Amino acid sequence: MTAVDTSSSAAPAPIDAVPLRHPWRWVAAVAILILVGLFLYGAATNDAYHWSTYWKYLFNERVLKVGVVNTVQLTIYSMVLAIALGVLLAVMRLSSNPVLKAVAWVYLWVFRGTPVYVQLVFWGLLPTIYRNIQLGVPFGPSLLRFDLQSLSIPFLLAILGLALNEAAYMAEIIRAGISSVPEGQAEASTALGMSWAMTMRRTVLPQAMRVIIPPTGNEVISMLKTTSLVTAVPFTLDLYGITSREIAARIFEPVPLLLVAATWYLAITSVLMVGQYYLERHYSRGASRKLTTRQLEALAKAQTAGEAHP
Repeated sequence: MTAVDTSSSAAPAPIDAVPLRHPWRWVAAVAILILVGLFLYGAATNDAYHWSTYWKYLFNERVLKVGVVNTVQLTIYSMVLAIALGVLLAVMRLSSNPVLKAVAWVYLWVFRGTPVYVQLVFWGLLPTIYRNIQLGVPFGPSLLRFDLQSLSIPFLLAILGLALNEAAYMAEIIRAGISSVPEGQAEASTALGMSWAMTMRRTVLPQAMRVIIPPTGNEVISMLKTTSLVTAVPFTLDLYGITSREIAARIFEPVPLLLVAATWYLAITSVLMVGQYYLERHYSRGASRKLTTRQLEALAKAQTAGEAHP
């Protein structure tokens, strides 16, 4: 018998892979660390920062209970109102009614085309423009009358100004999310007898949330920082107003108080970023197209069964 040469069918020798070296990465990292260290050392030894004042007012009761609390409240109330109004505007933009589409387009054009600071100044001047508001029968008796100049409502005006501006941006985010859902999903829901509201609540919006959540989280963080502009209303009991307008003006040390405000903005923003991460992970479930191990095993068994039964 002739011996069979199995040398050509032997398994190939394993490849000894050598990772590619990147010495310049380490050089750049060391250079950056040196620069950061020099900056921190210079800041720590610079008397202009007044670090003793910074630590004194970082956990000041007025900064926490008034400034931080009012800033968080402004952010939450404004975003809730902006999201509700944004949903309404998005539905109007997607409506087949030309009047609703035109009204929504004009709203977005005005509030996206003018600076938010200018809008807040305008809302602060509202009691001067409209001294009183009357509700009643046209050309008849007045049922309710509000004297705006006698009311102290800068907090409400700040919320109104921030929310109306943010609603224009939220409308486009929500409209993009709804438009990302295939039309067949809504058609199938309608065929099953669902109403329009039920279709939006159970079919369209759950799928659109994957597109809506990430930019909405960014808008919440942006709203938190935009609250520092409410001094235009004027409302000065927010975090920036308490630190930089009230305390800094009294002790004549603006730099450490600005650092106090920046520290608390960073702390609140960090919390919001963590919440945004978990929300995105929640709504992205099922969005991955990668197969799990069990699915790969089932696919392999199906292929084996197909080869066994051609």
